[in-house]
Amino acid sequence: MSIILALTATALSAAPALPQQTVPLGANLERFDYPYPVQWFEAASQGATVSMAYLDVAPTARANGRTAVLLHGKNFCAATWGETIRAMAAKGYRVIAPDQVGFCKSSKPDGYQYSFHAMAALTAALLDKAGVGRVSLVGHSTGGILASRFALLMPERVEHLVLVNPLGLTDPLTEGVPYADLGTLLAEEAKTNAASIKGYQQRVYYNGKWKPDYDRWVAMLAGQYASSDGQTIRTAQARLSDMIQTQPVAAELPGLRMPTTLIIGETDKTAFRGNSAPEGASPRTVPQAAEVAVTRIPGAALMTLPTLGHSPQVEDPSTFQRALFEALAK
Repeated sequence: MSIILALTATALSAAPALPQQTVPLGANLERFDYPYPVQWFEAASQGATVSMAYLDVAPTARANGRTAVLLHGKNFCAATWGETIRAMAAKGYRVIAPDQVGFCKSSKPDGYQYSFHAMAALTAALLDKAGVGRVSLVGHSTGGILASRFALLMPERVEHLVLVNPLGLTDPLTEGVPYADLGTLLAEEAKTNAASIKGYQQRVYYNGKWKPDYDRWVAMLAGQYASSDGQTIRTAQARLSDMIQTQPVAAELPGLRMPTTLIIGETDKTAFRGNSAPEGASPRTVPQAAEVAVTRIPGAALMTLPTLGHSPQVEDPSTFQRALFEALAK
């Protein structure tokens, strides 16, 4: 563990709240350790070379011949899959968890046009480089939109699709959420810090509850914003929010023909940008959207986790893992 991370861990364990001064970790999380060795994939995209960080973890038990690909959400990174990776490797899976372009340790090119189509293509190219064909694809939150897009574009590569509290099951703009242009999104990002990140997650993700373990993930995100190159993060995050609000997969759900399971923490209050909707609008939360979406995906199953929220893999890893392995056994 690096000295900075050791100091951060000491500060977090010594007090119930985040330290008053956020430790800068770099726009690409240069000073944040991941639970497994980071590998790199370089590819041409939009006329430039981009680098994707990823974890590639071999089975720690007898190999079952399957590869799982874990796709993170907007406020998450490959590192937040650490407990899930450990459990899956112990079940014989090879596990690949990338940081998408625009996020975490991966490239954040100036002026990049973020799209789920581009991310799906880059993820497929990474898998080609890794020698991986068909996969069990697990997408969380924004990663659920990406997993759905990947599965729609390349169904032959997906043997199982698992969506964990995914976004994109509705179109917020048709449910009364006003479109936010890039200037509006940048202004909102200018106000983002450790306190706002923690406040949002506590209120929306964790049903008003908080565990000290969650502070590490707040420090990870806030440490990017607090860095000298933090404007790179603010710009990328604004552009990524625009991608999420304009590129849902709701209309295309019937096209998901592979075995699909939605794992939903039911206390999740996430409704993307729902707090900006005017009075009288009713953007659905992720659990509400999932109840309808499962009826529109042929043969899909819905698994609910009644006491958990937006991030069940973080909130209660063992409960989430039982649900995940049950889903993958179908």
